[in-house]
Amino acid sequence: MLRTNPSFLQFMEKLYSEQTQPHIALKQFAAGRHLVQQGGTATKVYIIKEGITKCYITEENGKDFIIEFLSAGESIGDIEAIKHIKYLCNIRAITEVSAWVLDIAHFRHLLEKDRELNRLLMQELAERLINTSIRTSSQQSYTIEHGLKKLLDFQSRQGFIFAKEDLAAYLGITIRSLNRALKNLDSGMEG
Repeated sequence: MLRTNPSFLQFMEKLYSEQTQPHIALKQFAAGRHLVQQGGTATKVYIIKEGITKCYITEENGKDFIIEFLSAGESIGDIEAIKHIKYLCNIRAITEVSAWVLDIAHFRHLLEKDRELNRLLMQELAERLINTSIRTSSQQSYTIEHGLKKLLDFQSRQGFIFAKEDLAAYLGITIRSLNRALKNLDSGMEG
């Protein structure tokens, strides 16, 4: 639910501290601010140093679907940089976020020259594919209440509260269905 990548985080800390020219900047993003917007021209790649973001797609009907919550060491805009396409999704800071920012041209240069970056990126992309497959399977195999319980447990462990809209968007359901599932969980706990 909250994706982190300690190996990529360590790599970026080293790369940032050893740079001889200012190709990588460390920037701050206030909670609620977009790092990237779906459909926007991809110009930067971001690697989160600290904080929590939500990665979501806004569908044609205006509904949001949260793909993941991303944190330390997770990369943003890498697929778009590799494929030369517009940003596929929105990334919005939930908490204050600090992230390393690379121009796409420099990111592509590093991809050509740095085997370690390539190895880490391949692992990252494989991990995303695995996580997406597992989540899709779980959402198809279990009840909404099961997924909601896992999400509420996660929320409790992280020590912050998701908005109802985010809970519903992560589960791929309406607010009405979320309220019904919350009621079912409450009545199930009382009985």
